[in-house]
Formats: sequence, structure tokens, C-alpha cells
Amino acid sequence: METATENNLPVGKPKWLKVKLPIGQKYTELRGLVDKYKLNTICASGSCPNMGECWGEGTATFMILGNICTRSCGFCGVKTGRPENVDWDEPEKVARSIKIMNIKHAVITSVDRDDLKDMGSIIWLETVEAIRRMNPNTTLETLIPDFQGNTRNIDRIIEANPEVVSHNMETVRRLTREVRIQAKYDKSLEVLRYLKEKGIRRTKSGIMLGLGETEAEVLETMQDIRNQNVDIITIGQYLQPSKKHLPVKEFITPEQFEKYEKIGKEMGFRHVESGALVRSSYHAEKHIL
Repeated sequence: METATENNLPVGKPKWLKVKLPIGQKYTELRGLVDKYKLNTICASGSCPNMGECWGEGTATFMILGNICTRSCGFCGVKTGRPENVDWDEPEKVARSIKIMNIKHAVITSVDRDDLKDMGSIIWLETVEAIRRMNPNTTLETLIPDFQGNTRNIDRIIEANPEVVSHNMETVRRLTREVRIQAKYDKSLEVLRYLKEKGIRRTKSGIMLGLGETEAEVLETMQDIRNQNVDIITIGQYLQPSKKHLPVKEFITPEQFEKYEKIGKEMGFRHVESGALVRSSYHAEKHIL
């Protein structure tokens, strides 16, 4: 852990959290297309530290259903409030963006839309279908909300049949009420279990570290996820989006991330991405294998 203040909070970021500026011809080309056509990728809008690497591999993440969330998670930088009306042209817009950018593997995510009867699941289905029509060679990962555990809405994702379906646990059981607020730990486990039971070939989940969890709690959560037959897990460092969000309690060392990676593989996960800068879509193009 880094040097602490009187409030026992870390001071400054450690050297292993320094991000290299994105470079490379592929990144430069995609950056130009995004700016020219005003394409909406969460990679750019969220200033993801892995943007250069992912774009270099032909992977990008798109967020649908607007940029205002009905939930107020303590870790998330997305604005909370009353969302705008659904844009029914959005599926075609996203599919066109993927075509313009010549994306090989696309990750689709969304805000929570608890204000909608279908919680946005119809737009989810239509988006995947539009991408398939316009980009038949592009593989897909959908990073979905819990849809409040409503299986009718989850079934629409299953019907769309993306190569990977991901739903993040985000944190350990003890911290879930504080970190995710409106979400429930066991409900997320049920979503992951249901996806696999209904035939999704690759399922995936992710957690953030540095919120005050113990190693024992991390291992318990990893095992809970694996017990749902989840194939892929991502483990990364939580970084505070603003002073209004939950503070970072600890910066996890590279050695500790390596330890979690080793244990995850021993648990039976097919892929384990564990590191300070790892985010949900990191190395996503490899997770379909």
C-alpha cells in the first residue's frame, strides 16, 4: 500500500498506474474516424487507459441507451438521473460506427434503464441484430446490467447469442450495498448462473479492488463467480472518478494481482485478466477463444 494520510487514504498514484500514451497507426486511424464521424465509444469518452492497445487489436466498446443511468453506484462516473427517451435508431447507428471503424470485436454495454418496462432489453436485442446484419464478421461481447433479475429480459440477450455475455459483480459481498447501492450480490450471481444454464458459450464477470476488501473476501468472490461456471474473470484497480465518489482505500500491488491471476487459473477460469489497469473489456478479443 502507498503512503497514507491521517485518514488512512492513499496519497498519489503508484508508479505501476502510469499509463502510456496511445500510439500506433491503427489507433491514429480510428481516432481520426471517431472524431470525423462523431462516433460514441466509451473507450474515448471514458478515457480508458487501454484504449491504444485495444484499438490496435481492432476492439472497441460502445455504450447504448444513453449516458444517464437510473442507478447511483458509488464507483461509477456515469451521470445519475432521469434518462432521455430511447433512440430507436441507435442500433443502426452503433452498427454503422462499427462498420466505419472496421472493428473486429465489439463490446456493447449500457446504463441501467430501470425506468423502462423492458429495462432496455429490446434495444439490446435490436443492437446485436443490427451489428450482425451490417458486420457479419465482427464478434461480439455484451456487458449487461442485471435487468433486476427478470429472466424475460435476460432471455432477449440469450436470443441475440453474442459470443460472450458479461455481467460484473464489481465488488465483494460485504461492500456491495455501499458500492453498487441498488444491486444485490446474489442476484448478480443468479444472472451469471442463468446465462450459462441457458446455453451462453462464454460468460464473464469482473471485480474492482482497492475499496477496502480483504484478500479472503476477494478469493470468496472469485470462487462464487466460478461456482456459476463463469469462464472469464477480470480483476482491476478501482480509481475514484471524482471527489463525490467512493475513495480509494488501497492501491493493490502488481505482485498481488499476479497472485489473484494464478489462483483464478487454479480455480478453473478459462481466462483471468488481473492487473492494475485491467478493465472489463481488456483483451476482450481473446475471450471468445
